[in-house]
This record gives sequence, C-alpha cells and structure tokens, in this order.
Amino acid sequence: GYETAIIGKWHLNFQYCDPKSGEAYSAKDYKSPPVGTKIPDGPISRGFDYYHGFHHARDMQTVIENDTVIAHDAPINMLPRLTRKSVEYIDQHAESEKPFFLYVPLGSPHTPILPTKAWQGKSGLGDYGDFVMETDHALGEICRALERNNLADNTLVIFSSDNGCSKAAGIGKLAKQGHRVSGDLRGSKADIWDGGHRVPFIVRWQGTVEPGSTSDQTICLTDLFATAIELVDAEVPAGSCEDSVSFLPALRGETIQSTRAGIVHHSISGHFGYRQGPWKLALARGSGGWSSPNEKQAGKSAPKAQLYHMIEDIGEQENRYDMDSSIAEKLLQQLRHDVRRGRSTDGPDAENDIRDIDLWKSEKN
Repeated sequence: GYETAIIGKWHLNFQYCDPKSGEAYSAKDYKSPPVGTKIPDGPISRGFDYYHGFHHARDMQTVIENDTVIAHDAPINMLPRLTRKSVEYIDQHAESEKPFFLYVPLGSPHTPILPTKAWQGKSGLGDYGDFVMETDHALGEICRALERNNLADNTLVIFSSDNGCSKAAGIGKLAKQGHRVSGDLRGSKADIWDGGHRVPFIVRWQGTVEPGSTSDQTICLTDLFATAIELVDAEVPAGSCEDSVSFLPALRGETIQSTRAGIVHHSISGHFGYRQGPWKLALARGSGGWSSPNEKQAGKSAPKAQLYHMIEDIGEQENRYDMDSSIAEKLLQQLRHDVRRGRSTDGPDAENDIRDIDLWKSEKN
C-alpha cells in the first residue's frame, strides 16, 4: 500500500477536544484551542498516515500535526510552512520502499490574502496577484523536490482548484489593470456560471502525458476518486464513487469510457445546473450566486432557467432555454433521474443526504 499524507487545509469539520477529559471545547474555546488539544475525528481517523496543517481559513493560526494542536502561528506564515513541510515529506520518503500519496490543499490564494514580504509587489496586480505568484512558487518547490530526489519520472502530479476566483480578490480592479480572473468565462466563485465552476487542471506525468498537450474531454473533480482507484488497481468501495468516473484514459490520450450521462452542478444558493456534451442547463434566472444579476435582480420577467451551448458560447451570453426547449427538457429529465437515483454513474441506487431535494429554487424567488 501507499503512505498517505495531507499537508494543508482540512475544511471537512472536526472537533477540538480537551486532552485530559476528552470533552469537546465550547464555541468560545474553539476559536483558540491551546497547544496539546486533541482532534479525534480529523484526517488521521479518516485514514491518512500523516497530517500537518490547519482547519479552515478563519482558523489558520492553529497549527495541527496528526491529531494534536502543536503551535499557533501568524496566518501569513502558513503558505511557506506548507511548502516547507511538503518538501520535507518528499525528502524523507524518497528512499522508502513504499510509494506515497501526498495531498497538498493550500490555503492560498483563498482569503486571507497574505503574500509574504518577499513576494509583495512582485506581480504589479496587488496582494492577490502577489499571492498567486507565491502559490505558483510553492508548486515549483514541490516539483523541484521530486526532481532532486529522482522521483519525477515515476510521480503523477495534479494541480487544480476547487472553484473560480472569489470577489475578495478585487475582480473589478484587476480587470481595469488588464487581468480578467475568469478569462472569457461568465461569473466567479459561488455562481452557477462557468466562472464559478471551470477551474485549471494541470497534470504532469512524465512518459505518459505529453508536455504541452491539452484535452477537451469534460471531467469533474469528483473524478479524482475513481481515477486514483484505477491507478492503483483497487476495487471501488461499496457505497462510494456515485458521481466519479476515471479520467485515466484521457491522460493516456484515449477516450474516457464514462457511464455518466452528465455532470451535476450546484451554486452556493442551491441552484442546480447540468452539463451534458456541449449543453449546459442552469435552473436559475441569474447567477445563482454572488454576481449580478442574482435571482432577485433578474426578476420574474427573466426566463426561469438558462441553456447554453458551451462550445459556441463559452461566455454564456445567449440563453437558448426558450428556443431549444426540447434540449432543456431532456437535460432536466436526466438531472431528475440522477437525483432520484442518488448517483450519476452506473451502479446501485444510493440514498441522498436530503430526501426532498428542490431542483427549482428559481420558481420560488
């Protein structure tokens, strides 16, 4: 098997507990858990062999190693810390007989936007641009550690993001400076539009992925699970991978053999979307998130849903919901089918976390 480690942001909830009594701290104490505090339900209890990092963006000063709070540190030091720890982990495991899986969920460039002094002013685009550059440097340091230890030829590196850029970056100001954070995509983080969902996905796998090559096959971050399972020739655990399809064939220049009809999207306010082939259906009158127009601003006069051809109209400007109603209905029925089954891939039906799922929030706004 693999040695497994997470170095970075957990953000999947856990409890801080008194090391003597084992009782969970109150919300007040939770804000600053003392050194020695235990985490009984964190990454270690979930199967990771090693953990170093922090819980979430509002708790970045609390440094955790394995299942214990070990220090308190200024949030500005977290990115250099995670970079250093990742490099150390690679150095320490370079000669091990066991392969390793290293997951590095950086806090950057999420808020708080805190480039260190060495990177301040580097980008000419303010703190956010500097923070992105420092994040790029962190990835470079990790890749250089692999190369220095002669591991680059036998290591798959994947770099991605969990959502589009946040408005906290100062999107409008950056645009005036000539930098469009979402490129030609509409919207940003939290929206149902692709500016909130389409993210960078960069792979380095020497000898398999051709440098500089691209793929236009549609994948989702949920596909990392099935891909990792296929890579290590393991069995899919029962009750898992309900929305995951291996994209390993795409890395090899082949066509993904998918049993999934489409990809389910969801905005921060609970508005659903569905992507199938070139078509994307959004069950929202507006952004479904933080960008204008939101549902209230769009108003009842706007179509209750949006349909876009994502090859011809990547910027989601021409709503074809009314003119291509048959396509919209087909996607809606497939979405309903997937939600009803609790999964979008082949396999036994699964139980959703919520029983009565509301697909049409826009009709209530």
